[in-house]
Amino acid sequence: MDLYDVVVVGARSAGASTAMLFARAGYRVLLLDRMRFPSDTLSTQHIHRPGLRLLDRWGLLGRLAETGCPPVRRISYTLGDLRLEGPVPVEEGIDAVYAPRRFVLDSLLIDAAVESGAEFREGCTVTGVLAEGGRVTGVTWRAASGSTGRVRARLVVGADGMRSTMAGHFGAGVVREDSPRTCVYYGYWEGLAAQFEVYERTGRLIGVVGTHDELTLVAAYFPQEEFRETRRDPAAAYLEALRSTAPDLVGRAASARRVERLRGTGSQLNFFRRSTGPGWALVGDAACHKDSITGTGISDAFEQAALLAGSVGAQLHDDLATAGALERYATEQRGLLEPRYRTALDSARLQVTPERLDFTRWIASDAASTAAFLSVAVSHVDPALLIPAAG
Repeated sequence: MDLYDVVVVGARSAGASTAMLFARAGYRVLLLDRMRFPSDTLSTQHIHRPGLRLLDRWGLLGRLAETGCPPVRRISYTLGDLRLEGPVPVEEGIDAVYAPRRFVLDSLLIDAAVESGAEFREGCTVTGVLAEGGRVTGVTWRAASGSTGRVRARLVVGADGMRSTMAGHFGAGVVREDSPRTCVYYGYWEGLAAQFEVYERTGRLIGVVGTHDELTLVAAYFPQEEFRETRRDPAAAYLEALRSTAPDLVGRAASARRVERLRGTGSQLNFFRRSTGPGWALVGDAACHKDSITGTGISDAFEQAALLAGSVGAQLHDDLATAGALERYATEQRGLLEPRYRTALDSARLQVTPERLDFTRWIASDAASTAAFLSVAVSHVDPALLIPAAG
């Protein structure tokens, strides 16, 4: 039976970065995924500033730029007749927003994990976990060829997304759940020049950002209760949302064309799962999934990976210390994600109240407040973060 220090199941942004960090810490790491890469997935693609800082710290931000992912250096938010616009704030030398295609980003992270010493097996499905004395001690797997096997590990990490099968294997129950708020459709446009843009009205939100291959991602959000109707003719609903919410964008898109197929989902689930137990942990969407409207999922994944690896540190072979480290990770993970979860659910109501309009008008009247708004968030902001800036 193969022996590892850490087995990570799921090789996208959460799993690949977790495997990379544990490998860099000197552990023997196995990274597994049932998919074969490069592989695309539904995503807002935008990496928020905390995620960019981590990529830079890991030595990967420059490599991402070298893939042809365009740096976007201006951002705007349009609400009714109000438009807040400005440059991306420069922090720690980072002066741009990046929104990479996932088949590029995830492959880059997998390569970084392998370069750091992790072993990667794609096309490999985990079929169960091994346990002794109530503690997870490894996994069983099945390859696409039909071959099977078992591996032992000191720590098994589930990073297999919103519908995590590892959570089921671990018995990681849901500890908080809220009803879905929105559904979303994503389209890619060729010939549409754009910065990082958000347009909003009651019942609709449009997000726009440039990505690889000189394409522009345009996402349209609808209330969850409209999903059944929207999915009957998503292309028509998508174009109607653009026309009614972002007429300026539609005008600029007159000579552009939409490429690839329109992709969408009504499974914008909102939940927290128990994220640790004896010998196991969950990271990324497997631990907490929220409406994608605020676009923090990739950054959240990176931060959880860093938090888990940092909590464990060099103590993985000390059972008592590892147990304490996992408890600490669970507590700090919840503290990190809880405010973002609340913000996402609030934004996903898609409600523009008179009070919010007045507040946005006040922000627009003050250059410092506008800069603070654009640096904190584009689609939603906590007023408490802005008041000091208006000083």
